[in-house]
Amino acid sequence: MEKGEENPQKKAHCLIFPYPIQGHINPMLQFAKRLLQKGDGPGGGAVLHAVLRRGPDLLPCVQGGVEGSAVRRGDFDSRLPPLKPEDMPSFMYVLGSYPPLFEMVVNQFSGLENADWLFLNTFYKLEEEVIDYMSKFLPVKTIGPTVPSMYLDKRLPDDKEYGLNVYKPDTAACMEWLNQQQPETVVYVSFGSLAQLGEEQMEELAWGLRLSNKHFLWVVRSSEEPKLPKDFAQESSEQGLIVSWSPQLDVLAHEAVCCFVTHCGWNSTLEALSLGVPMVAVPQWTDQGTNSKFVMDVWKMGVRAKTDDKGIVSRETIASCIRDVMEGERGDEIKKNAIKWKELAREAVDEGGSSDKNIEELYLVLVPIACQAPLRKMSN
Repeated sequence: MEKGEENPQKKAHCLIFPYPIQGHINPMLQFAKRLLQKGDGPGGGAVLHAVLRRGPDLLPCVQGGVEGSAVRRGDFDSRLPPLKPEDMPSFMYVLGSYPPLFEMVVNQFSGLENADWLFLNTFYKLEEEVIDYMSKFLPVKTIGPTVPSMYLDKRLPDDKEYGLNVYKPDTAACMEWLNQQQPETVVYVSFGSLAQLGEEQMEELAWGLRLSNKHFLWVVRSSEEPKLPKDFAQESSEQGLIVSWSPQLDVLAHEAVCCFVTHCGWNSTLEALSLGVPMVAVPQWTDQGTNSKFVMDVWKMGVRAKTDDKGIVSRETIASCIRDVMEGERGDEIKKNAIKWKELAREAVDEGGSSDKNIEELYLVLVPIACQAPLRKMSN
């Protein structure tokens, strides 16, 4: 509520229910910070009572990727690029592979038709055609990227961290090592907090990094360390640094980093987009294959590493993809696109940007609730 209004004792309050894992909690916290900014500090803000983890209705059953079938791809009027089966979310590509996850995702759409707003952690320019298409039949509003303000528009004082880390980052070691490297010479490697690589894939990734002849900072969680090749960390100490966890935003923002080998989880993808870091996509499951498709073919700020018949990305492929991103004409074009998306991400959350306007509109719609005023409908 604006200062000076009547009934100043009345305050709107925001009640938010994130899904209880780090990858959902942190973006919701950032959204809450942006919403609070529209009020007049703690105790102000707006009332929000909605489930924000919903999406458009899924088809009841689609399995167009059956081996041996005549058609391996389809084109639907959804403003999406042509998708092969491996570009689809894993729980749709291989039906029955993740029953609990599939059930959870489907249940998120229950009652969607009753929602007043559907908030998407993206920004309009990033998925303009898709947003325009969805807006025809869903009340969608973009509010992203939900990255701390100090890495984007810098309008929220001291907003440099998400606020939740499942693992303790080795910040001092990471930043000290990066500060010793030359600008745009380091490959950053991280597969997030959940992905688990098989031993063969871990070995291929390790030797692929060595084969690239690039300096690397590799996040290997403690539970994954036994999968590393014997003595690899010690033998590679002059070329790279291996840590159990990192301050990812600080790493991606560092001038030494110019390539991100990632599983393409949505948060990591948005962070790379927001900070202008080209990507080598090595998707593992859920929506990561689809995200990788957009990184390479739509946003053109990275490459996707191809797997062999066993589903393994070879060391040669990893090294080749890193060089494609960091060297030559293709690398220059990818870097140019990365800078473009970085600027567009900042514009979206800056004052008057598309996401900023949507959050402002939400605030203006909901604040009258605290004053017992009629609820205004959001515009389409």
